[in-house]
Amino acid sequence: MNARIALLTAILIICGTGMTGGKLQAAHEDHTGHSHHDHAYGPIGVMGDHTHPDGARMISYRYMFMEMNGNRDGSDRISASEVLEDFPVSPTDMNMWMHMLGGMWAPTDEVTLMLMLPYVRNEMDHVTRMGGTFTTESEGSGDLKAAALISLLQWGCQTIHINAGVSFPTGSIDEKDETPMGRVRLPYPMQIGSGTFDLHPGLTYLGQRDDGSWGGQVSGTVHLGENDNDYTLGDRICGTTWTAYKWCEWFSSSLRVEIESWKNISGADSRLDPTLVPTADPDRRGGTQVDLGLGSSLLGQAGVLKGHRLAVEWEWPIYRDLDGPQLETDWVWTVGWQKTW
Repeated sequence: MNARIALLTAILIICGTGMTGGKLQAAHEDHTGHSHHDHAYGPIGVMGDHTHPDGARMISYRYMFMEMNGNRDGSDRISASEVLEDFPVSPTDMNMWMHMLGGMWAPTDEVTLMLMLPYVRNEMDHVTRMGGTFTTESEGSGDLKAAALISLLQWGCQTIHINAGVSFPTGSIDEKDETPMGRVRLPYPMQIGSGTFDLHPGLTYLGQRDDGSWGGQVSGTVHLGENDNDYTLGDRICGTTWTAYKWCEWFSSSLRVEIESWKNISGADSRLDPTLVPTADPDRRGGTQVDLGLGSSLLGQAGVLKGHRLAVEWEWPIYRDLDGPQLETDWVWTVGWQKTW
């Protein structure tokens, strides 16, 4: 864990130094006293990266697709046949689709309120020791999240704000599907929610100028207590840093690095057999991953398009260390739309 924290710290140091070089221009301010760049550049994959001026509102929609293919143990990729030496069933791949609706409103210059609700669909393929294959699916609304973004410091074209969020256990943890063993409870990765109230603390730094922006964010997920199925998902810590360049008034692109570390599950669902398939073992869920993200953004300038933003980001891992065997992420694709007024 010390190595994970050291790597996270290194990323944040890079954010604070390497990406703020050069002469900073004072942000051009509108009548509210806030930069007109507020959300024009940030990667669409970063949540809560900006605040709004008093009275401003924003609605958003994000579509995310994640593909996981093959298993990994530690930093080594392993085959399904190797997994089947220890388990009767091995997962081979998983796809996850998520629709995220969001809204933001700033009652004051210092506080922006945010609400997000996801809708998730999961699909996982398996192979058995006897050579059979089967697929399981789950689908439903996830955990509702509410947050306050609280301005902490502002100097020139740079700001720091606190991310204070909480999520509510509105997503299902009782998903079932048909398998060769009959209709059974699905393992942990196939459940929709956490089943617990969760805290989402964070701290965000953002710098902006006429030709681009840069920033960094440290965030976490802390699960409170056990859920109704007698387990607690592992807590998470994430650090990300990014830079973006504005090529013209309506187009920008971004580069982002993210490191995320998460713990194994505490407790266990007694209806899951951890000797049957690794996804049912609570001690095989932790890990650390470093991702590289490339993004682009289109910003409407006039008429009916003014205030509209369309953005995409593609992320893929450059380092993975998993408490496996565990399915590994190959890439994540995020497309988002935002409207501010």
